Amino acid sequence: MAATLPRSVGPSAGPAPIQIALYWSTRWTGSVAVREHGCAERGAARLAHGTGGARAWQGHGPGAHGHRGRRLRWRRAGRGGNCEPELSESLKTFGAVLKALREEARLTQEQFAPLVRYSVAYIAKIEQGKRFPPRDLLDRSEEVLGATAARVLGAAARSLTRKAGLASWFRQWAGIEEEAISLYAYECRAIPGLLQPEPYIRAIFERRLPPLSEEQIERQVGSRLERQQLLTERPNTAFSFIIEQALLERHMGGPQVARTLVDHLLKEGARRNVEIQVMPLRQYDHAGIDGLMYLAETPQHEWVGYSEGQQSSILITSPKDVSAMLQRYGKLRSQALGREATVSLPEQMRGAL
Repeated sequence: MAATLPRSVGPSAGPAPIQIALYWSTRWTGSVAVREHGCAERGAARLAHGTGGARAWQGHGPGAHGHRGRRLRWRRAGRGGNCEPELSESLKTFGAVLKALREEARLTQEQFAPLVRYSVAYIAKIEQGKRFPPRDLLDRSEEVLGATAARVLGAAARSLTRKAGLASWFRQWAGIEEEAISLYAYECRAIPGLLQPEPYIRAIFERRLPPLSEEQIERQVGSRLERQQLLTERPNTAFSFIIEQALLERHMGGPQVARTLVDHLLKEGARRNVEIQVMPLRQYDHAGIDGLMYLAETPQHEWVGYSEGQQSSILITSPKDVSAMLQRYGKLRSQALGREATVSLPEQMRGAL
């Protein structure tokens, strides 16, 4: 990958290392144009996924009308045509930002590491792009590097954590999630990602095939936990989740993980903007026979559907198809247990664990 660094960021951009850090921190968010693997990124008008992708559909999807009333089509979010940087490149980018800021403060790794309460070897791995940065690193770095450097590092971290651990075929939907005013999810395979406690997330990725390395597991766990901040960051978004009782009965990861999961669901379900319903094991009238479904309402009050397969996914924007999904989801809501019964069932199950 080849990219040319800007000669200057502006009169107040600071010394050269800060300029470089600013450049790298904005590189994946669409603030500058980057050409990679034949894909010409056009700044904010052509954001792809992740944190920057939260606005991707403003330029390309429902509600983004270059001509009023003109319907724009989404591209299929499969394996082909993915212009996102590789995960290793994203981590290296964050590491380069951290190193530039550390050196600007005239600190060696040996001096910096104890100040942020991490080992020298761990800081070296992060700067090399071989470790996913822990969340505490940002707060601790501000104490050492100052507020300006912390803002730059925070920008790089937001760009990284919201998409680095996400599958390439999921990033477009993750961007839609970040600005949706309503989010619906029906799951029959696993607890929805936004509701998974950390032990459950680890249980999933530790059993993933092909097997993942410890480093890859840490990236995936960190990314999913970061994505879950949506539940608190968007109190005006209405979240609705319908999950099959079988997912609770499965005890993924063992009894202790199952107990943690039940406690977590009860806690998240108590939020004013979150509704969780359980679909009972025996249900003679079931509208979810076609499998999982996700639906999002955009700020322009248009609906988008999403579905996943093996290593692939598809966005659904045809009004006819999205209408069918909304009808099915509405039916599922009427068939699933109500709020009180949904709370009672996990409490009973937890007592039996």
